[in-house]
Amino acid sequence: MIAAGKVRLVKLLRDTTALAATEFALCMPILLSVGLTGMELANRAITQMQVNQLAVHIADNASRIGDQSMLQDRRIYERDIQELFYGAEVQAGDNIELYERGRVILSSLEVVPGTDDDQYIHWQRCMGAKNHTSSFGETGDGLDSAFPGMGPPGEEVIAFDDEAVMFVEIAYDYDPLIGNPYGFPATIITTASFTVRADRDLAEIYQLDPDNPDTIADCDTFGTTSFSAVD
Repeated sequence: MIAAGKVRLVKLLRDTTALAATEFALCMPILLSVGLTGMELANRAITQMQVNQLAVHIADNASRIGDQSMLQDRRIYERDIQELFYGAEVQAGDNIELYERGRVILSSLEVVPGTDDDQYIHWQRCMGAKNHTSSFGETGDGLDSAFPGMGPPGEEVIAFDDEAVMFVEIAYDYDPLIGNPYGFPATIITTASFTVRADRDLAEIYQLDPDNPDTIADCDTFGTTSFSAVD
């Protein structure tokens, strides 16, 4: 009986049947963890790149908008702003859900009238459901106190006299695939800026039809929009 047991034990130790499957089963949790975290990192990087590109897209287009006239400086209208935001949503696509999960803040950085280079934020327009206010200043900042410009400390952009800088900030709530194994911030915040390309009328943002005004993308209002101005 004992001898038979020893024989079975020896056979078991020498048996290599399903050895590869056993090794794979042991390694599977590690391989799965590495694969999923790698996929999460790639998705985060792609989303970050898309949001960055949207900020550049909006700032670039904001620097170009306005009617063209040989008789006066180019005016911009509230409808131009609406179309600008609508174009960003189209560019982003349905997967990003830019205005459902994010906030776009467009600022006009200018020189305080009557000064050489004092900076201030003349106006802002916003779109998106995320409750986020500008990280770099709000409308009117710089009129009553020194204002260095817009951007991270030490890296502020500034406007020159009779010009304007279109500064865009996007705050976007990232939706992870599997979680947050790398400890990234839940909100992606990115900025971009462009100097206005042509002579612009800096007095205000106009209405095409004052008797039937277009919706103003007010920064005190949070939510998505139907973009009725461009329907």
